[in-house]
Amino acid sequence: MTVRVLVADDQDLVRAGLSMILDAQPDIEIVGQAADGHAAVELARRLHPDVCLVDIRMPGLDGIEVTELLAGRGVPDPIAVVVITTFDLDEYVHGALRAGARGFLLKDAGPELLVQAVHAAAAGDALIAPNITRRLLSTLAAREPSNRRTQPIEPLTDREEEVLGLVARGRTNAEIAADLFIGLTTAKTHVASLLSKIGARNRVEIAMWAYSTGRVRD
Repeated sequence: MTVRVLVADDQDLVRAGLSMILDAQPDIEIVGQAADGHAAVELARRLHPDVCLVDIRMPGLDGIEVTELLAGRGVPDPIAVVVITTFDLDEYVHGALRAGARGFLLKDAGPELLVQAVHAAAAGDALIAPNITRRLLSTLAAREPSNRRTQPIEPLTDREEEVLGLVARGRTNAEIAADLFIGLTTAKTHVASLLSKIGARNRVEIAMWAYSTGRVRD
């Protein structure tokens, strides 16, 4: 299955470089490019790609606003958004994750990680494995007092607690299945149950909840 990707970045060289790397993959197709936030939203709504790579700082609409419009709460047919940024602890990244982004990537992450991020987002996972991402989540969670319940109304099972920790550390469904010696379908079922019990929209929000409630620490 070919993953259709839209790349949005106001720097021509960066946008061209990202597009070139991804378009060279046999199972990834660049379906559009945008140089500002307004164009990104218009193209995404018209082309409906599988994944949008969105620069956090763009003219018109920034990456947070673009993410909110394409993947925020109440969006009837959300599109997977991966935010790209130059700064590993950029406050804007936190806002984008809150807005519904499935993950974020540094612009100097390299081709392999870029491709992994796109595939993860297209599969409903999130690229939260790199140490820098975990540090962002734990740092921002510690920076603000949490008013979230440490336990959902329906408590997590022991197995769900295990899966929660693995999701927060960036494991994919396949890796969770291997780590816990369970089937892939079972792993997916546990993740779906976590989404429902926690009220999260995606795996990044599961990870943020795990950090903010103190269940996972760096």
